[in-house]
Amino acid sequence: MAKSRSAPDIWMIVATIGILAIGVIMVYSASAVAAFHDYGDKFYYVKRQLLFAVLGVAAMFVTMNVDYARLRKWALPGLLICFGLLLLVLIPGIGNVRGGARSWLGIGSFGIQPSEFMKLAMILFLARYLTERQEKLVSFTSGLLPPLAILGGAFGLIMLQPDLGTGAVMLGASLLVIYVAGARLTHLGGLGLLGLAGFVGLIAAAPYRLLRITTFLDPWKDPLGAGYQSIQSLYAIGPGGLVGLGLGMSRQKYNYLPEPQTDFIFSILAEELGFIGGTLLLLLFLLLIWRGMRVAITISDPFGSFLAAGIVGIVAVQVLINIGVVIGLMPVTGITLPLVSYGGSSLTLLLTALGILLNLSRYSR
Repeated sequence: MAKSRSAPDIWMIVATIGILAIGVIMVYSASAVAAFHDYGDKFYYVKRQLLFAVLGVAAMFVTMNVDYARLRKWALPGLLICFGLLLLVLIPGIGNVRGGARSWLGIGSFGIQPSEFMKLAMILFLARYLTERQEKLVSFTSGLLPPLAILGGAFGLIMLQPDLGTGAVMLGASLLVIYVAGARLTHLGGLGLLGLAGFVGLIAAAPYRLLRITTFLDPWKDPLGAGYQSIQSLYAIGPGGLVGLGLGMSRQKYNYLPEPQTDFIFSILAEELGFIGGTLLLLLFLLLIWRGMRVAITISDPFGSFLAAGIVGIVAVQVLINIGVVIGLMPVTGITLPLVSYGGSSLTLLLTALGILLNLSRYSR
């Protein structure tokens, strides 16, 4: 690890706080109607979002200032704990079912998603594992297969919930780390084809996933069923035009668009703030991703480089999938928009991870 430490990347801080601020505003705007209807308090969701945002920023400040090299010793214990939580959440009576997936641990409205913890734990473990065995990666059996087996085990447990979206984010970010560490493209390409076949199998094994694919291709085949969310999302984005209908003026949040404060919050943002507002948010994400990749490229420590690439991968893959779903380029997967969508464990964990990325930026050239 580099001995000299500078100030954290200011542009990354600006992008993170900017996206978070937009998220808090949009959570209130998108959820006020549903919150008043369901709980008699239009601030119900935004108060919780602010609580987790404060906790997340505090955690980000801590991880930004603690020597990131200390994380190496927690890589394996953290992974084992997350595997235990993923097993625990599958037990009926312990794991809570929300949105059709048994993916929550907790009581009442407060809970955690072990799969969110696993995303960061897997990246941290791979960063350490590949740093110690980087020269073996050219070999498929002794280098590439062991980390892929661990990754496959975690993905399998997440799929048992089932939660394809979170599993896809973890898989995409982890494969980015493995590629950055020096894995052969021929090996990854072959595995990609095998994974595609497996993905087709997963879709064929669950009728609801197959229905999502067919309605993705033509949502108007089932406008009141599987295609409903996609259609209502487009109905929100279309009227937004260049400058939007105005903050708080969305029509689709009046019980037309499901999950307006979570999975489809970008639809409400585009409706109220238009093309300009949506573009501003995407530019902030691009700034965050660019500065993060710059850290991964310029830091001299391999462990830090792989860790930075993985954290950036989590953000980039999640943004890509969420926006793709919202604008109709991907099937509905149930993925939230990082730092913007309502969510406790996901928001706090991501801010913690971005604190680590800011810490790494102190050592980049």
